[in-house]
Amino acid sequence: MAVIDVAGFIADLKSHAMDHGFHVHDERHFVETYSLRQAWEVDLHPDYACGGPLDLHLALEVDPRVMLSFEDLVLELEEEDDEPEPPDLHRFPLHFNWGMPPLVNGPDLLLLATDLAGIGGPDLPLEVSAIDSYASVTDGAERTVGIVARVEVSLAAVYIGQQDILCDVLDRCHQVSGFLLEHAPLWMDS
Repeated sequence: MAVIDVAGFIADLKSHAMDHGFHVHDERHFVETYSLRQAWEVDLHPDYACGGPLDLHLALEVDPRVMLSFEDLVLELEEEDDEPEPPDLHRFPLHFNWGMPPLVNGPDLLLLATDLAGIGGPDLPLEVSAIDSYASVTDGAERTVGIVARVEVSLAAVYIGQQDILCDVLDRCHQVSGFLLEHAPLWMDS
């Protein structure tokens, strides 16, 4: 029996995201049969932007070796103590990926990265990238912008039932989404 219910954590995360102003659209769960690595993916966006053009995709990666190591630690602590509180040594990566359709007037990436760094702060470092695509030689470039944030989820915090471990991250994600939605009409207008 697992000491952490990851599916329950994802359900709580979706509910928590809704409390922070997001609308959840879809959820997927993948299991790699050889290594038993798992991934949970959730598609969401700000609740006022159901019509697009912004999509936010979050993904939690579960490494079975990390989970088993954490379970061994908890079982050792249970043998020694009545109410174990494990040390914060084990973490799962949680990725946030923002996507928009190709932009006619793509933003200056350095300026965008600087603006988003002010919103994300040190708790939500954001990586900004772009791909310029040309349908044909005579067409102008269409810029697709990608924004990625990676945070780590503490298994010890999940185990002891801390409810607010991602509150600040979700608030900052909502602010990043709002910034992108505010500027999207300028970037998409031909």
